[in-house]
Amino acid sequence: MVYSAFKYLDVENLGDYVYRVSLNRPDKYNALNFEFWREIGLVFKQFDEDENCRVVILEGNGKHFCAGLDLMAASQIGASDDDDGARKARKLLREIQRMQQDFTNVQKCLKPVLVGMHGFSLGAAIDLASACDVRYATRDAVLSVKEVDIGMAADIGSLNRLPKIVGNMSWIKEISMTARHFSADEAKEYGLVSKVFETRDEMRQGLLELAKLLATKSPVAVQGTKGVLNYSMDHSIEDSLNYVATWNMSQLATDDVQLSALASLTKQPLPPFSKL
Repeated sequence: MVYSAFKYLDVENLGDYVYRVSLNRPDKYNALNFEFWREIGLVFKQFDEDENCRVVILEGNGKHFCAGLDLMAASQIGASDDDDGARKARKLLREIQRMQQDFTNVQKCLKPVLVGMHGFSLGAAIDLASACDVRYATRDAVLSVKEVDIGMAADIGSLNRLPKIVGNMSWIKEISMTARHFSADEAKEYGLVSKVFETRDEMRQGLLELAKLLATKSPVAVQGTKGVLNYSMDHSIEDSLNYVATWNMSQLATDDVQLSALASLTKQPLPPFSKL
């Protein structure tokens, strides 16, 4: 697949079915304007459809992962020449829902998405990271659910996904209502990130090693696992058991099961798996 020419994203094919997409507005600390935002939604739709992509690494160029929503862009949200309150509200509703969908494309992408956060990771950065599957950070990362400090409730995913990710609702409410900064170590303590690295280079290497490992596995198995886990976040255990049974009713017909089992029994490396 030929990826679109993006203004604010760098897309790299790292080989072995691994892609890296980097937020690329470093002079503005990768703050997200509306065009930037839409590009994120678009590129993850493309990753989802690309059989040559099995894992995506998400990073930020420059000194910071992402400083959140560009405040100049934020001032334009809901702007309208119409004086009618209902019509203004409907326009704002559509804008918010479009922005939500762009980040939901990250979560719904069939391919695992691994994010690495360094420096500022504020506001919309947490919305974006919470839509990813695996979250790493550097020890110098400064994180915040920042929206209260600009007079609003976060509406793109943090308040909706964090309770599914982090089991401590007291902590979630504290950081979200105070908008205080918290460290990577604190994020790891509460389960928001799974690993903390001393340097950005070490984090990038860790992300690449994990991505390459995942890319060697059966894409049927990896994508199925992500899909079932995502489904289970919003459904009962009984519903989730029925879902995975129905899923595997067809997906166990793959040759990948026998190939993987044979490699495990003979202690041999996994074979190359067909594209999916």
